[in-house]
Amino acid sequence: MLAAGCTLPAFAPRTETHGGAAAPGTTPTWRDCPEVAKDLVGRGAPGMRYECAKIAVPRNWDTGGGATAGPGAGETFEISLLRARSSRQRDRIGSLVINPGGPGGSGVDTAVYLSFGQAFGGLPASITDRFDIVGFDPRGVARSSPIKCISDADLDTSFGFDPDPAGQKSFDDYVALNRKIGSGCGAKYGDQLPLYGTEQAARDMDAVRAAVGDEKLTYLGYSYGTLLGATYAQLYPQRVRALVLDGAVDPQQKLIAGSESQAKGFERAFGNFARWCTANAGRCPIAPDARAAVTSAIDKAKVSPVRGADGREATSGWVFYAVISSLYTESAWEELARAIDKLEGGDPTDVFRLADAYAGRGEDGHYSNLFDANLTINCADETEKPSREQIRQLQSQWREKYPLFGPALAVGMLACVEWPGQRDPYPTGRAVGAPPIVVVGTTGDPATPYEQTARLASMLGVGRVLTWEGEGHTAYPQTTCITNAVDAYLISLTVPREGLRCPAR
Repeated sequence: MLAAGCTLPAFAPRTETHGGAAAPGTTPTWRDCPEVAKDLVGRGAPGMRYECAKIAVPRNWDTGGGATAGPGAGETFEISLLRARSSRQRDRIGSLVINPGGPGGSGVDTAVYLSFGQAFGGLPASITDRFDIVGFDPRGVARSSPIKCISDADLDTSFGFDPDPAGQKSFDDYVALNRKIGSGCGAKYGDQLPLYGTEQAARDMDAVRAAVGDEKLTYLGYSYGTLLGATYAQLYPQRVRALVLDGAVDPQQKLIAGSESQAKGFERAFGNFARWCTANAGRCPIAPDARAAVTSAIDKAKVSPVRGADGREATSGWVFYAVISSLYTESAWEELARAIDKLEGGDPTDVFRLADAYAGRGEDGHYSNLFDANLTINCADETEKPSREQIRQLQSQWREKYPLFGPALAVGMLACVEWPGQRDPYPTGRAVGAPPIVVVGTTGDPATPYEQTARLASMLGVGRVLTWEGEGHTAYPQTTCITNAVDAYLISLTVPREGLRCPAR
């Protein structure tokens, strides 16, 4: 669930010229940190050494960290890095910098997971033998000056809320909840909220590049990480060696269009799941009509939620997010089918397991700061602000077009509508002077629908589309075809041929 939490950010064009701010000249002090891997997965990967460091970056790159005016002027954020280096490394090319998306996902955690090799869903040896794998937590995320302003109780209420609050009182209650959350974050962070936006984080990435000693950046960004990488390419095109942007976000899409695109993407992915269920009834206990079973489960949970052994109630929101969570990877489809079947039998355990993985909720009921960061970053980027009345109309319209996911994606826009503070939109233009950039899209991707792939490549002007005809969110390194194409680009800068499409298997 590393890519979980992906909500499409808001998009607004930016027309002014962007000069490349110089990265800080500090050299990080690296220390061995095998405990990070041990805490995450119980051990380190064989032959891998893990080192950690921190670097300081200006809170506000617009002031260069030294001005005396403006929010954050003269102050810094602390950015945490982890470097995984293989003992088999030969002919080292440099560092491969990783961002897993979200926004709010931890690059430090992801670098550990990816270090375990392809047999465990990690990077192939062909990459770890040539690159250090460097993960960083973006500003406000996990270990990097984390932003935390939403209580566990409010997050429980938000995730458990009816995903389609049809009645006016229910809708108004959801507005009030989002206003409360926004007000709390505004009270704590004030005029510094915009400093967590994507452009500031992209400038931090150049500090990361300098810190690892690379003249040019080699980067693998998933989901929201594609937006971060695209922003970097516009700001620092001459400092790009190779960028792989997997699970493309279309930066030019505004909030309403982006939310509808995601509703359409999840609806399509759910249709693929339902057809799989019908064709694999032996593995799908809710066959032959998975859509009816899931819809019924959500509807029942609105009036009579199943209570777990610990007293926690599987409300309609928790059932909905279990569905959302499972659509990020095809390997979770069978688990979703079992979870819905067990829920019908009075056991919500698997529903909670799926939903909690998405939400970043621990067994003790405490949340990571995934969604604090997710909301803060998305809303810092956001400029389009539909009215509550407009959202209410879209909720009704999208219910007809995208029955399972449309209403939730419509009312989800209230989060940034009720968010306080200024906005800081990122640039949306060409990466003039950058080398070819590989943009990877998955035809069944629910969270960053495939249609966005070509749009991002076209916007950059140097993008080359690589297509995976598969399911789930992001593609590399899922199959031999995808892996070979991406590896050749990262290692030898061989760009995939125009129009290359890789089969699902």
